[in-house]
Amino acid sequence: MPRFGVILVAAGRSSRFSDPNYKKPFAPLAGRPVWLHSAEKFCDRDDVAKVVVVVSPEDREFFLEKFGANLAFMGMSWAEGGAERSDSVESGFAKLDSDADFVAIHDAARPCLAAAWIDRVFQAAAKNGAAILAHPVVSTLKRVGPDGRIVETVDRTGLWEAQTPQVFRRDLLERAFAHRRATPALAATDEACLVEALGEPVSVVEGSPINLKITSRDDLRLAEQALKALPKPKLSGPAHPFAGDDLWR
Repeated sequence: MPRFGVILVAAGRSSRFSDPNYKKPFAPLAGRPVWLHSAEKFCDRDDVAKVVVVVSPEDREFFLEKFGANLAFMGMSWAEGGAERSDSVESGFAKLDSDADFVAIHDAARPCLAAAWIDRVFQAAAKNGAAILAHPVVSTLKRVGPDGRIVETVDRTGLWEAQTPQVFRRDLLERAFAHRRATPALAATDEACLVEALGEPVSVVEGSPINLKITSRDDLRLAEQALKALPKPKLSGPAHPFAGDDLWR
């Protein structure tokens, strides 16, 4: 059985979330922080060797104080993020165990993830070396100019919205990191961009709009309803620490 290491990225600035109390990975959602919902989807899998949560330097003290017990209870590690997303992912990569054949990167702010979707993208990566969850674009797309007016309607044929997890063979991701360091001008908004820059193919596995990324406060309300439609995580052992309202007091 292939072994997967998981990097859970929670090091963003949350500039669009507009909450004075929480960044989006740490906001309460159905009684637990957003990032913990995401982490639970991976921690009970037999094919996952390790989960590493990446947080920004400014959140390190808060994160360890509030969630250190969760990390220990669930066997997770943490890493400090960097200036860019790719820096944060590479920092998390350094904390993964060497027995991980593949590396999955998942946004901590995507808590509405079904086990079946993880199964499919893991299987595709094991077969092809690189795979991501994505969803076909179904809405009409408009390119808008700086004056707020429509410039053109964009043909959506063949366009997909990238999601996470994004999963890669370990050595392929190492090559992608090395290429990025050697190419400072390379702009990459996700890990698939880095692998594409090597000329390597990346398979697309159809996900679901339910796998939404929380960006605004309104998204929290949508996520709470979406969670109800997903199978509940089955955690073994004693009651989950900090599972209730006390977490937010």
